[in-house]
Amino acid sequence: MPETNLLYITLYSGLAGVLGTGGGGLLAYYWSRPSRKNFSMVLGFAAGIMLVIIFMELIPESLELVSSPLLIIGLVLGIGVFLQLDLLLPHYHPATGEDGRHTRYLNKGYLIASGIALHNLPEGLAIGAGFAASPSLGFGLALIIAIHNVPEGLALAMPFNAAGRRGTGLWISVVTGLAMGLGGFIGGLVGNVSPLLLGISLAFAAGAMLYIVCDELIPDAYDTSPDHSPIIGIVAGVVLGLIFVSF
Repeated sequence: MPETNLLYITLYSGLAGVLGTGGGGLLAYYWSRPSRKNFSMVLGFAAGIMLVIIFMELIPESLELVSSPLLIIGLVLGIGVFLQLDLLLPHYHPATGEDGRHTRYLNKGYLIASGIALHNLPEGLAIGAGFAASPSLGFGLALIIAIHNVPEGLALAMPFNAAGRRGTGLWISVVTGLAMGLGGFIGGLVGNVSPLLLGISLAFAAGAMLYIVCDELIPDAYDTSPDHSPIIGIVAGVVLGLIFVSF
């Protein structure tokens, strides 16, 4: 891949991370107490639009490059890696209030930021692999992952808000998004080595995103507001995702 193209992939990936988590941090800065219904719809919207990308973009693109067994291997690897990250890294579920009693401490906020930064690496890998497959897929993934990262940025900033450090929460949310640029660089580099690696990378990305949707976004959406708000957000996300992939 030309160095210029790889540079653009890195920049776009980093921008998606900064706008995503940074946008969530900015939202938390001005909207420190969102209603449960609104927040559940945001989570559901992110889940819906990610499901469309998984099953109508990532998996079909992967199947064009590798066989079904290799697709399954990449998918399971993506799920497994994120499962381990969830088990090993400090993770915060804003909807369920997990670890809520600790959110007033700044050190908890920094731990959450570290966890989200490391979560952003494989997401950047997905964007880089997407760009290696086609520019439209790369841009689509960058947009979708940026939207997904808004709730993460919101979750990251909450402990800092509770500690009276809203400004710190905002800047930390922006900085954690930069990790996605590194992931994008690696994904763009690896994805162009061979069609085999690209196909497995796309399947890995699909597995990672599927884990996020099923283990985090949808459960947190319903725990936040156990009414019809989550499904409204999910349907809106699916519709927008279908409109997006049709172009």
